Amino acid sequence: MTKKKQPVNYIDNKTFYKRLVEYQKECYDAMESGEEKPSIPTDIGICVSTIATRLATKPNYSGYIFKEDMIGDGIENAFEAILKFDPEKGSNPFAYFTQIIWNAFIRKIEKEKKLLLIKKKYYDHKFVNQELVDYSMTDKATIPYVDTYIQNDYMDELEKKHNEKNG
Repeated sequence: MTKKKQPVNYIDNKTFYKRLVEYQKECYDAMESGEEKPSIPTDIGICVSTIATRLATKPNYSGYIFKEDMIGDGIENAFEAILKFDPEKGSNPFAYFTQIIWNAFIRKIEKEKKLLLIKKKYYDHKFVNQELVDYSMTDKATIPYVDTYIQNDYMDELEKKHNEKNG
């Protein structure tokens, strides 16, 4: 009978916590003495980057073409929150930074959806106006409505959600 292997964690949470506390102490000491804050150590940066990269492989984010932007935003938000991590409240920086990166991903997706909606409205408006100009220069009696306005369910749903949010 073979034993089941324990899953290998890609971040050593204890080491990550220890290095994070050391870095915070260095930063607070530098601020007290009026010196410039030290740069983020490479090992902390690698941990944060690994968390963001691995989180982006979840099925929730499989279909997005702007995954690199999501990862970048997540890492940026995590770096901004390094000094906000309170070791007295908890000793799990992995969960803390995972949640920060998760929230950054959600914000990026919402922002991209909003931009997609704006692009859709622009192209729809441009397409309909061009059809009307083309129609006015011809002898056609009716506008071919089938060709003038193309929509899909995804964009309709996105526009509906946007309208519900804004009142």
